Parts: sequence; structure tokens; C-alpha cells
Amino acid sequence: MASAIQKIALNASRDIPFNKLVLSQSNVRRVKAGLSIEELARDIERRGLLQSLNVRPVLDGEGAETGTYEVPAGGRRFRALELLVKQKKLAKTAPVPCVVREAGSAILAEDDSLAENVQRLALHPLDQFRAFRDMLEKGMSEEEIAAAFFVVPAVVKQRLRLMTVSDKLLDIYEQDGMKLDQLMAFSISDDPVRQEQVWEIIAQSHNREPYLIRRMLTEKTVRASDRRVRFVGLDAYLAAGGPVMRDLFEADDGGWLGDPTLLDRLVMEKLAAAAEDIRAEGWKWVETALSFPWGHTRQFAEIDGTTVELSDEEAGRLTALHSEQETIEAEYAQADEFPEDVDTRLGEIEQAIEALEERPVSFDPADMVRAGVFVSLDTDGTLLVERGFVRPEDMPVELEVDQDESDRYDDAIDHRGDGDDAEGDGREGAPDTDPEEEDGLKPLSDRLLTELTAWRTLALRDAFASNPHVALTELLHTLVRDLYWQVSGADCLEAYVREIPLQVHSPDMPGSLPAHALRQRNEGWKHDLPEDEAALWLWLDRLDDTSRLALLAHCLSFGINALHESSHGPSLARSVRERLARAGRLATALALDLAEAGWQPTVENYLGRVTKARILEAVREARGAEAAERIAHMKKGDMAQAAERLLEGSGWLPEALRTRNVAERSEGGAGVARMPDSPDAVAAE
Repeated sequence: MASAIQKIALNASRDIPFNKLVLSQSNVRRVKAGLSIEELARDIERRGLLQSLNVRPVLDGEGAETGTYEVPAGGRRFRALELLVKQKKLAKTAPVPCVVREAGSAILAEDDSLAENVQRLALHPLDQFRAFRDMLEKGMSEEEIAAAFFVVPAVVKQRLRLMTVSDKLLDIYEQDGMKLDQLMAFSISDDPVRQEQVWEIIAQSHNREPYLIRRMLTEKTVRASDRRVRFVGLDAYLAAGGPVMRDLFEADDGGWLGDPTLLDRLVMEKLAAAAEDIRAEGWKWVETALSFPWGHTRQFAEIDGTTVELSDEEAGRLTALHSEQETIEAEYAQADEFPEDVDTRLGEIEQAIEALEERPVSFDPADMVRAGVFVSLDTDGTLLVERGFVRPEDMPVELEVDQDESDRYDDAIDHRGDGDDAEGDGREGAPDTDPEEEDGLKPLSDRLLTELTAWRTLALRDAFASNPHVALTELLHTLVRDLYWQVSGADCLEAYVREIPLQVHSPDMPGSLPAHALRQRNEGWKHDLPEDEAALWLWLDRLDDTSRLALLAHCLSFGINALHESSHGPSLARSVRERLARAGRLATALALDLAEAGWQPTVENYLGRVTKARILEAVREARGAEAAERIAHMKKGDMAQAAERLLEGSGWLPEALRTRNVAERSEGGAGVARMPDSPDAVAAE
């Protein structure tokens, strides 16, 4: 016959006046963590005591009960009640629910205290989310929920954001199929179907990092920091019904715009409106575009404008601003940094001074009727207006074109290849993609190499113009080389700069950082030059040495040529190799880093136009063999898209864009560390 199971007896519970309770020295909690005593007291005041205290009788020296009880488990609740008594919100004799351990129990007080703290299980984040959701649905606001649990409203918003995640993914998370940071990454999207598609893709991969999830969910969106968004304004996009994706768990720089088509329409509408206002000034034509190709004004003549002088009021305002700026800087000359409000004011003063000093230019109405304006977006999202350009067919017959300008124009025409498109985005026909079956490290196409080296030439020009010392050294090298190793001509000095056109380039180049810097520098010098050409020599003669060197570097930069060209014949091939070798030496002297200059591999400018083997090589160099293996099974189009995401921010560069020594010093990864053994390796490729 089976023996009966012995039944356990639970400890008795009863109400004990608070003034009969004392905190036990056996309580194991020593380190303060989590909710503070003050917050717990406020919570008890609001909802009452939810959990009893665990107590046992205090015995005297004879082993008899004294009528007082110690609290080994529930010390924080005891302190919160004690605080309420001190605040006179609770009577000293108020009954407190207690579970009483009998005197002389074999279970130690420390045992009870440790068990109460260890045996508890933290609430699953999904349960917390569901509780917040239920409370919200039953009428509590997010602020009320946050106040009830002593958290900031942002925490409640973050938890409630999980309501946007697919139920299927929530179930996977509940079953420990994914981590919390992965689940939070999915909350960036409101589309459960797309969320599940992304999970199905990454579930087959070793890489399930949250950043990859976010990137895949936002790959067809536009960052709120994009220049188009800054131009139109996020409020205008939202007012037009455009959706925005936000990440409540990470800094998202304003989020992602989910309707690029709507954004582009708003941009073009605003550009068109600006163009109408500019056309009303009296111009013959106005062209608008998000961006124009690099060198798009090459074939145009320019009409002269007159800088509008400061009015008496503006001059007084400028003087006052400079005076205020000097006073503030003198007052804080000994301080390590400016106070926040002072720093803000200095920024406002600098902007106001810049606005006054950048004077507008007025044009003769008789010239304006044959000239036009280019209107586009600048790299910072502001309107870029280029006024005063005359088409060749609108040039008056009596206009005497400077011989150097005429030669430059002819050179630009001569340097066009039969198939090159000098308009539009600088691209020719369909991209030179490789058939799927052509897999391997076949040489890059001539056109792709030309586009890559056009990018490098532009960045090299910018770096060259920023370093007068190197610019002067290069000029002297050219002059001495011509003097000692070549037969000189009849002229006393045949040192000149011929601007090298960059007609073949990728669409991203005109809006790049080097393009913006060169454009700004050129406009600055044009603004400073004297209006009368006859005064130019004297103006140059009076410049300080620093300005003379800077202007020299700027002028020489237009002659920099690091372009790859298809070579026909050994003589031309040697010339191209020598040019690229010298360009490589110059890039090394300038510590040119194309990644820092803003170039990064995309489907359009590189990855979609090389073989699968080269795509995998790029990923392997930048992210390692494991990353390359994860995309090796994909078709070329999908592989190129995936590689673009993987290579973003890696600093990886094709060999044609790498700089010796700079790449060797880089800590960005193996992808930028390997360099060709010789400067002409690029040409040989």
C-alpha cells in the first residue's frame, strides 16, 4: 500500500502594526539597484502594498518573543513604508500584511532573504509590451503609463512600437528564435509582410545583426538628412501624405522617407517655382535639375555682372556685428570653451556676417536677354543658382573670344569620343554589365576605369588646390623637367595650364564633396578678382604670398590629369602609364584618401558593372571571407545590391582609386590595405 504524501503547512499571515517591525541585519540586499526607495514609496501610496513582508519574531535573551518582528525579506518595502511614516502619510500603528516564520525555524533568515530575491523571474519584455498595450487600450495615456512605472515616456513609446512588428516575428521572439535587439530593428517598418520577407532572408544567413535588418528594411527609402529632404522640408513631405519610418531605439537622424517618387516630385515642383521667379528677372532661359554634370558650363560664355555694394544700413549692421563678435571673443579669451548660449550667439553672428559679405551680383538687362541660368540643388540642400551663361549660338558676332578660351573650347570638342555623351549624367547608353556566365577577375572595362579615374582626378584636383606647397613643387618639377630633358620652344616660357575636361563620369560625381569644394573655391576667387582685366597684373602683384600660392594651386589644379585612357600604340600606352605613375606619386604626397573624399562603391558606379568574382573580392577584402560566402550563391544583380549594403562605411576602394602609403596606414580593414606593386599597375589592369 502506497504511503500518503505528507502535506506541507504554509506560514501564517497576519497584520502587524508598523511600529512593531524592525529591519533585520540578515537581509542580504546591500547594493542599491533598480527602483529607488522614494519611487517605491510613491507607488505604494498610489496602489497600496502588493506584496507582504516576510518576518520572524525577535527573541529576548531567554528565548521568549518580545512582540517585535524583524524583516529579513522585504527590506526595500519596509524602508518605503518607513519613509511614508516620516512623511506622515502612514500611521505608525498602521497594520502591515506579513508572512510570519515561526520562532526557532530551521530555515535561516538569510536563506529567506536570498530566496525572495533569487527565485523571482524578471518580466519578459514581450509581456511588458503587452501589458503596456492593454493599459493603453483601456484608456491610459503613454504619459500616465510612464508615470505609473517611473520610466520616461520614451521607454513606453519604445515598448509600444513593438505593436508594429509582425505577430509571426513576435512568436519567434517569444520562443527565443531571435534576440530583443533584432526584434527592435524590425519595428522600424510598419509593413509586416516586408518584415517577414527580411527575416526569411537573414534566417538563412549567419549575419543577423540589427544594422543589417534596418538597412534591408530601408533600402528603398531616403534618409531625412538627404539634401532633397532638406530642400523641400520634412513638413512639406508629410503634408503631401508621405510616410516616414522612425527608429525609436536608435539615433536615426530624422528617420527614412518611404516614398522617394513623391519626394522627387516635390523637389522638382519647388525647383520649377524657383526657376519661374528667376526667369522673371529677365533671363532668356532657365534650366533646372537635381544636379548638372561636372563641367556643364564649359561650352558657355559668361556675361559680366556687378557686385551690389553694401547700403549704409547694411554697412552699419556689419560693423556692429564685427564689434559684438570681437567683444565676446575678448571676454572669453581665457576660457576653455564658450557657454552654450554664448556659442549659439557667435554662430548667429557668423551667419549674419556671411550673409552680408556674400554680395549679390547684378547684370545688365541688355546682356540678360541672351543669357540664362542653371538652377539645381547644392550639396547642403540649398538652392544653387548659376547666372549669366550664354549658349554658343547666342553669342554676338562682334564678341571677341580670347584665343586661350577659344583653344580651350576646341580642345573640349576634340576630346569627345565618338560614343561619349557630354550631357546628361555623363553616362553612355546602357551600363557595361557583364553577362552572368562571364565570371572571373577579367580586366575592368575602359569606360569604367575612365569613370573611376575621373572621380580620382577630381578629388586629386581638390587636394592639390588645398596644398600650395605640393602644387608649387609639382609646377617646378614640370618646368625643370621640360628645361633639362626636352627641347624648349621659341617662347621664353611655355608653362601653361589647359583644363582637362572630365566628360565621362559617374552620376554621383557632380554632387560629391570634391566637386562642391572646387566649385566653392572657384566662385570665391572669381568674386575676389578685379572686374577690369587691365588691373589684373597689379592686383596679383600686390597679393600676399599666402594668397598668391593658394591662387597658384587653384589654377594648376584644373590641369591635373589622372585619367585612364584606352591606348592605341606603344607610344600612347607609355604616355598613359607615365601620367598615372606621376598622378600616383602626387596622390601619395597629398595623402589622398578617396573614401574620405566621399567615394563609396554602389551598384551604379562599380558593383553592377564588374564580374561576380570582383564583387566577391571586394566584400572579402572589406568584410572578410565569411561575408563573401554569405552572398556567393546569389545572382549577380542581387549580389551587387547585397555587396553595396555590406561595403557601406567600410572604406573599401578599387585598386584604381587607392593611394600608396595612405592605404597602408589605414585601419579600416584589409580592403584598403593592399596596393599595386607599381604605379602603373592601374593602367596595366
